[in-house]
Amino acid sequence: MTNQTMAKAGPAEADHKVHNRPSHTTARALSPAVVLLFAVACGLSVANIYFAQPLLDTMAQDLSITPAVIGGVVTLTQVGYAFGLMLIVPLGDLWDRRRLIVGQTVLSAIALTIVGAAPNAAVLLVGMVLVGLLAVVIQVLVAYAATLAAPADRGRTIGTVTSGVVSGILLARFAAGALADLGGWRVVYLTSAALTLVLAALLARALPRHAPQPMAGSSYAKLLRSTAMLFVEEPVLRERAVFALLIFASFSVFWSSVVLPLAAPPLSLSHTTIGMLGIAGLAGALAARNSGQLADRGWGQRTTGLSLILMLAGWVPIAACLNTSLWLVVAGVLMIDFAVQAIHVTNQSLIVAARPDAASRLVGGYMVFYSIGTGFGAITSTMAYAAAGWPGVCVLGAAISACALLYWVIVVSRTPVPIGACSET
Repeated sequence: MTNQTMAKAGPAEADHKVHNRPSHTTARALSPAVVLLFAVACGLSVANIYFAQPLLDTMAQDLSITPAVIGGVVTLTQVGYAFGLMLIVPLGDLWDRRRLIVGQTVLSAIALTIVGAAPNAAVLLVGMVLVGLLAVVIQVLVAYAATLAAPADRGRTIGTVTSGVVSGILLARFAAGALADLGGWRVVYLTSAALTLVLAALLARALPRHAPQPMAGSSYAKLLRSTAMLFVEEPVLRERAVFALLIFASFSVFWSSVVLPLAAPPLSLSHTTIGMLGIAGLAGALAARNSGQLADRGWGQRTTGLSLILMLAGWVPIAACLNTSLWLVVAGVLMIDFAVQAIHVTNQSLIVAARPDAASRLVGGYMVFYSIGTGFGAITSTMAYAAAGWPGVCVLGAAISACALLYWVIVVSRTPVPIGACSET
């Protein structure tokens, strides 16, 4: 099923257009406690991907791994994650989501145990691939929450659940460092394995049973083909995937290289102090968790445009004030992280509203572009820093943000989009 053709309208008018689609899912109210459980599950799952970043040196020393090889820990985790997005997340539209989520969570605990008990580099790397592959339970949870929520609450629910993802990303380094200081790097993964098992038990108890799946009875090959076809059929998915690539590339440009100038003279900040910048970013991201409600009300385009402007503006204090006022840098971080989260929540709200019956496939396909953008930003950021220092990084980040804003102005701003609630207010 494709989006219906609509007459051209101005941004304000287009924001209130609704695509009337038959939904094959039954919306039901989600209690705040269950939504919070979804958010916690997403936060712990995504943290498992990022725990390794501050632990690479101790892992290398413990297992006698060379610096060239230890970098593969992060790379292989992301490779596993990318494959999971393409091959596992769409299964949420084919299999019973409750069993899929609980099964992935239990297997994640096993993978974390393998990493924590790894006797050598080979076992460690295999374990990290499995950790990344199974961490895509995040996207299955997001899609499931979106389909369980009432249409009028879908954006708000996605925003709350996604806030757990951002929290996990930004707090993973701090938590890993604290636990490693207490008992070594293995304790980080073994503790997470134990918490993940507890989480699996809670999810098994809280998730509804026997929820119908839109593609139940279809083959896996047909499922994957239909995922690819969604990019042909759904303009909103194509547009929002481009936004995902660009905004997370800009986001990654900053967070992948900011430690370099902050740790170097004349600032020479400690890792603990630098880690506090992540807390500031977390505050900005959490402040945007309710942006999905704007999409529910039909203001998705306006939210996107204003957030893109804010994201571009955030690079100004970051570029100009790094060596003069860290408070202004913090203000820039708040602006960027708020904007990224607001757009990310809006993106997912809009694509799920377009085809609630294909929620898992839509979210999985969309997140592939998130992964590409994150990787692109990380690679180009370090290259820019090596070539032109911190000013080069800021120019790169601002240029990517400007491209996203221009794309919205030229291509997307007048495109009618589906909204979560059928309100014309």
